[in-house]
Amino acid sequence: MSGIDFFKRLLSGQALESMQQKPLVQAAQGMRTLVVDDSPTIRAVLGKMLGQEGYGVQKAVDGESALELAKAEQPELIFLDVVLPGINGFAVLRALRHDPLTQHIPIVMISGNQQATEQFYVQRFGADDFIKKPFGQREVQQSINQLVRAGRLPARVPAPAVTDATLTPYEELRSTLSGMAA
Repeated sequence: MSGIDFFKRLLSGQALESMQQKPLVQAAQGMRTLVVDDSPTIRAVLGKMLGQEGYGVQKAVDGESALELAKAEQPELIFLDVVLPGINGFAVLRALRHDPLTQHIPIVMISGNQQATEQFYVQRFGADDFIKKPFGQREVQQSINQLVRAGRLPARVPAPAVTDATLTPYEELRSTLSGMAA
């Protein structure tokens, strides 16, 4: 996503409208995520949301542990709070973007601060998306959907449908005969 597109999305409701028109696309089952927030409530709620969608979740309470986990575990997606004890989210974002091991990982910044300047700096430092607190499962799903559609995350492969081709010859004959009797 270009910087201009990101900024337009932040300033308009068009992105929300366009997301509602298209079905949401999920990322690959089991995608490894890292949730970084000093609030145990946010870590628990966001972790549960992601877990319910079939993603693996790791959590960090501060910037230092986030950097260590990101380098060691190589998550496929990071949700990163702006306001953290010690190293703030901006510094963590810059460090992740400058490290060859982590520079490719999509990062969604989260914050309760409503100031547009904060959103501008999040984009300027290389975040892929921004979600305002409080947020719900729909906002998380939309952010992941956008990253999948942009090619930053792999899409979930739909489960194969059960077809007649998976029936044994006996089951196929039985199905045919029951269809004729009806």
